Amino acid sequence: MYIILFIGVAILSFAVSSRLKSKFKKYSQIHLHTDISGKEIAERMLRDNGIHDVQVVSVPGRLSDHYNPGDKTVNLSEEVFHGHSVAAAAIAAHECGHAVQHAKAYSFLEFRSAMVPVQNVSARLLNILVLVLFVGGGLLFNGAAGGAFPMRTILLVIIACYGVITLFSLVTLPVEFDASKRALAWIKDRNIASPDEYGMAKDALKWAAMTYLVAALGSIVGLLYWISIYMGGNRN
Repeated sequence: MYIILFIGVAILSFAVSSRLKSKFKKYSQIHLHTDISGKEIAERMLRDNGIHDVQVVSVPGRLSDHYNPGDKTVNLSEEVFHGHSVAAAAIAAHECGHAVQHAKAYSFLEFRSAMVPVQNVSARLLNILVLVLFVGGGLLFNGAAGGAFPMRTILLVIIACYGVITLFSLVTLPVEFDASKRALAWIKDRNIASPDEYGMAKDALKWAAMTYLVAALGSIVGLLYWISIYMGGNRN
């Protein structure tokens, strides 16, 4: 059953990712009627929200856009930073949505930021344990066979790591959806886009949010998989 679920999530992830790239490619070719660049969009939205200590910078890569709360920078890919398209407007405003969350101490963003170090450690530890577990055939962890560590203990550690990663992915959902909500509200309020362009921006951000939703679903399936292995061992 879990193999089917993993395959299903993988197919869904590929489909959503492909759809997202297709949408952004399409909307990147639609010139915003107000002829405003992504950089100008970001600077205006920050200024309108009373934020004056956040820089808007250009970074290499495609769809590499993000907000860094550590150094208070809105990082826009070159295509978005210089672009005058609907897609550029949507992405720039979305990333500024995170800056607004930070300035207003949005609880889910603060909780997510606090989880980052724990999530990073959990992800690295999980990769090591799963790799050694499968490559080593469990010999190092089979207490009954004289291994170094009890299998049940290792499974509990894996479950704990997956639990942290799953919680992180679930907390990410309201953060991303709220950032898009703030972005779209500002775009509409400031008449940045025409009604048709607004619909395109909303559609683009919807598909971007779907990638986080699929990632959360994958984490849940992974967590349930390892719990089922642990519970199966207990029954044996």
